[in-house]
Amino acid sequence: MSDTIINSDIAQPEEKVYSTLNLGPTHPATHGIFQNILKMDGEIIMEAVPTIGYIHRAFEKLAERRPFNQITPITDRLNYCSSPINNMGWHMTVEKLIGAELPKRVEYLRVIVMELARIADHIICNSVIGVDTGALSGFLYVFQWREYIYEIYEEICGARLTTNIGRIGGFERQWSDKVWQKIEHFLKEFPKVNKEFEKLLVRNRIFMDRTINCGPLKPEMALEYGFTGPNLRAAGVDYDVRVMNPYSSYQDFDFVVPIGTQGDVYDRFMVRQQEMWESMSIIQQAMKNIDRSQKGEFHGEVPEFYLPEKAEVYNNMEALIYHFKIVMGETDVPVGEVYHSVEGGNGELGFYLVSDGGRTPYRLHFRRPCFIYYQAYPEMIKGGMLSDAILTMSSMNVIAGELDA
Repeated sequence: MSDTIINSDIAQPEEKVYSTLNLGPTHPATHGIFQNILKMDGEIIMEAVPTIGYIHRAFEKLAERRPFNQITPITDRLNYCSSPINNMGWHMTVEKLIGAELPKRVEYLRVIVMELARIADHIICNSVIGVDTGALSGFLYVFQWREYIYEIYEEICGARLTTNIGRIGGFERQWSDKVWQKIEHFLKEFPKVNKEFEKLLVRNRIFMDRTINCGPLKPEMALEYGFTGPNLRAAGVDYDVRVMNPYSSYQDFDFVVPIGTQGDVYDRFMVRQQEMWESMSIIQQAMKNIDRSQKGEFHGEVPEFYLPEKAEVYNNMEALIYHFKIVMGETDVPVGEVYHSVEGGNGELGFYLVSDGGRTPYRLHFRRPCFIYYQAYPEMIKGGMLSDAILTMSSMNVIAGELDA
């Protein structure tokens, strides 16, 4: 029997060592107050654990302590890249509860503002995707037109970023001639700029190499996570709230819903790019069919929510009483519950409102598209490069204010 030789010096297989990377919450590449704890194998992401809630402001609880007409400024702080869509989504929710019907002109005015907001939102998202691939000049070039849209907001309501635009029942004042002139100028000049922006990136070999097959998303996975908006359509699913559940007379407009195939960064970029062209077409159709005179209606017959003219308040007791009741939130509201959704810049923005007849909502829930699709982010970046994770986040257009409401 031979002796068994045991050699303790034989090298044992080493256990793989991974590194941990803290991406955020203040890293400039995260485009907001996000944090992801990444388990890294060199440049490859093995796992990602997201942390949210850094700017949680308890919006829903705040809304339960405010009169209905004072909740509009809260909605500004959801997706602040397209505030008017948030504002008008909330107004339509209350109008659905009280059974208000608005003139066609008011609905068209809302469509114009909401589509301008969609363009502003997509300008930010797509130009930032360019920045994250190393193309800064496109961002600087198109951003002046986002600022121009803010000038239009300013002419309508006096605010730019957090707009508080419109009221329950319509708009707070008639649009001036300057508003119409600025919109006409935008429709004339922005298409040239958008075409130049597309020439910079759409067929750019570096941009295509960086974005095609980066952060892909299968339609089944998108639906399982509850995706909506451009991120869902880029994955090949044809769903748009404006078409499926038309509101504000969207059924009157002829437009195409862009659809992608791969659900990658390039498709998300292209879907948003095409949506800007469709939004301009919608605005042109609205401008063609609307009465632009100063005598046109700008709000519906909802005296319980609509402040009377100042001249009447100063000279008429009934007007003064209405003014006081509206400002103090003493308007009677029906008991009931409603859900209303609009097609926001990032997807289906919904408001679930429960009323017990009191001066404030009994319960209000915001369906924020960012909060829903951000849950898929760890799965989307797993197995990819760190640089691809930044691009994927940019193309999803996660807005911190909407995520952490």
